[in-house]
Amino acid sequence: MSDLIITPLPAFKDNYMWLLTRGDEAAIVDPGDAEPVIRALEQQQLRLAAILATHHHADHVGGLVALKQRYPATAYGPAHENVAQLDHRLAAGDKIDVLGTRFEVIDMPGHTAGHIAFYAGGLKPPAVFCGDTLFACGCGRLFEGTPEQMLASLDKLAELPAATRVYCGHEYTVANIRFALEVEPNNRELQTRAAIATALRKRGEPTLPSTIGLELATNPFMRCEVPSVRAAASGISQGAGFARVSTFAAIRRWKDGFS
Repeated sequence: MSDLIITPLPAFKDNYMWLLTRGDEAAIVDPGDAEPVIRALEQQQLRLAAILATHHHADHVGGLVALKQRYPATAYGPAHENVAQLDHRLAAGDKIDVLGTRFEVIDMPGHTAGHIAFYAGGLKPPAVFCGDTLFACGCGRLFEGTPEQMLASLDKLAELPAATRVYCGHEYTVANIRFALEVEPNNRELQTRAAIATALRKRGEPTLPSTIGLELATNPFMRCEVPSVRAAASGISQGAGFARVSTFAAIRRWKDGFS
């Protein structure tokens, strides 16, 4: 069997849809826009077998109905969100086989109430498609969930193997790193990451995928127990550094107003 190939398809201003291919079959993760998917399928002469949706926001599922109308693909998505034309509604612990790869569903509430992620632990290295929960050096805004929920979701991702590749939904890396450096200006791994990400974007290349290990070393939202992050949170929100969730909430509020 050939290897699974994962390719970003840019959409809108900064979205990534993830095209999975093995042989002449394909799957698409979070198809916010059908047209780039259709172009890629036609150019590469691929058959769309599956659609995977992490959450209900239009920039992640806006193209799903059009793709279902055009191709006999099986659509998978969150059980507890209103996403049209899903064939299978999934929740924590469910497993699906797509293109010969086993994906386990992880519940990821926080950005939205019913957000899920798809984890392929059998790939080498493993891969997780996490939508708008974990970003490169950041995390999603809390549109429907609470700080407690989002931190718990990030903790689930932190438990995955360090080599796990993180395929998220947006190219926010450079801006996220700029904020992270405000939180941890002396983090040398973060400084190195900033230089690498800036160079990639200047060449027009994606900064993704990331890895769980890199996020644990540089992402302030994954480092709420680290003294430097707690101190930064305490500096902008009195008492925030005394509990991980308080630290997380303070940093999330700080990021929401950061420009």
